[in-house]
Amino acid sequence: MQELTHYINGEHVKGTSGRFADVFNPATGEVQAKVPLASKDEMDTAVACAAAAQPAWAAVNPQRRARVMMKFVDLLNRDMDKLAEALSREHGKTLPDAKGDVQRGLEVVEYCIGAPQLLKGEFTDSAGPGIDMYSMRQALGVTAGITPFNFPAMIPMWMFAPAIVCGNAFILKPSERDPSVPLMLAELLEEAGLPKGILQVVNGDKEAVDAILYDPIIQSVGFVGSTPIAEYIYGTGCAQGKRVQCFGGAKNHMIIMPDADLDQAADALIGAGYGAAGERCMAISVAVPVGDETADRLIEKLVPRIEKLKVGPYTAGNEVDYGPVVTSAAKANILRLVQSGVDQGAKLVVDGRNFNLQGYEDGFFVGPHLFDHVTTDMDIYTQEIFGPVLSTVRAKTYEEALGYAMDHEYGNGTAIYTRDGDTARDFANRINIGMIGINVPIPVPLAYHTFGGWKKSAFGDLNQHGPDAFKFYTRTKTITSRWPSGIREGGEFNFKAMD
Repeated sequence: MQELTHYINGEHVKGTSGRFADVFNPATGEVQAKVPLASKDEMDTAVACAAAAQPAWAAVNPQRRARVMMKFVDLLNRDMDKLAEALSREHGKTLPDAKGDVQRGLEVVEYCIGAPQLLKGEFTDSAGPGIDMYSMRQALGVTAGITPFNFPAMIPMWMFAPAIVCGNAFILKPSERDPSVPLMLAELLEEAGLPKGILQVVNGDKEAVDAILYDPIIQSVGFVGSTPIAEYIYGTGCAQGKRVQCFGGAKNHMIIMPDADLDQAADALIGAGYGAAGERCMAISVAVPVGDETADRLIEKLVPRIEKLKVGPYTAGNEVDYGPVVTSAAKANILRLVQSGVDQGAKLVVDGRNFNLQGYEDGFFVGPHLFDHVTTDMDIYTQEIFGPVLSTVRAKTYEEALGYAMDHEYGNGTAIYTRDGDTARDFANRINIGMIGINVPIPVPLAYHTFGGWKKSAFGDLNQHGPDAFKFYTRTKTITSRWPSGIREGGEFNFKAMD
């Protein structure tokens, strides 16, 4: 059985803590590798190497740092198939989804090639008599990121690419469920010309997380995961004086107005609700049709589409729509919540509980589910399911539908389907949610805008990628300067007086 490693100071390093976690093949349920779980001492070693390497890297001019990112983009494209296969093998998502995972991370790396422009400061000539004033953006030093299992390529690149191009060193603590791709990314970055020690990959669990949070050398921490852990990391990191950004759970609503193209809306819900087995923080998990007639027609269109979904292993290629969920525990939690929906009175229109795939009986596959007549007090509405489950909450009016999304504790993303521009504009202006789709089901911004939710979906003042990333990973220094060349007497400089 393969034993994975850490990646410290440019070398694959075996774990020394004696603790390991199983890495599963989600399609078969088999353990395919062991990943070491770092001790505090191992994390300390990685941080010390990063701190030693960072000053020289920060002294490299931004253009040369950007060239490393240019080469990294070339290598990501070269190894796209290899990265996607490794990602699918450990996560379970289909190969097209896995390639999309890598591609969306690659796009942020492309944006980071603009670092020379993005790191420019400001200058004011003659702010006072003989005084000039200017600002510069400087690296923080050693930074860190704690990333989730559901996007093991994209989210690490969203964090380490801007951090590194700004002149920082970066400690990556990826998910222990699918750790191979982050290790491969570190290798590719050094092949692209990144000096040893600037990107460290340290696998681990809470012990490694706490080592990051309490290490005085680490200046900033980024996190993506569940809201309870986001709250813990944000509170602990801030108490230690670190700059922290944390992104938590989601419960994304799609409002379907009576005037919407219902075929378009139904197709969008299939992709947004069931793609990647629903293991996306931007998945649509709540459909809110306005009016019973709209709801009945929408359900009528959804059911045959859902029943045609093909679930299977990534090795089946384009023949499957989504794969297994990541672990048996994830599967059990999804089915527990589905049962709670039945027990609490929701109508289970499409029941995927008994889904079984011949030859893969031990895999972590979950069939698609569709609920109707869900109410806001049910667990399937209040909790993030993170699985292929779509809940339908019927609203009598637009205002009622708007209220459902606005009153929920999560505020990551939302969407509306309508043909009416005035309704769409009102929705975009009033909704208290961070990312909005208008006839777009998964409104993830492109790399040159920022990604971030509101309410209990995000903690911190700055979002991920885009211009906010360059603000998060740098400090602004402002300089006021005067260079007197003599003492002015009667309107003229007296240079002798300076002798």
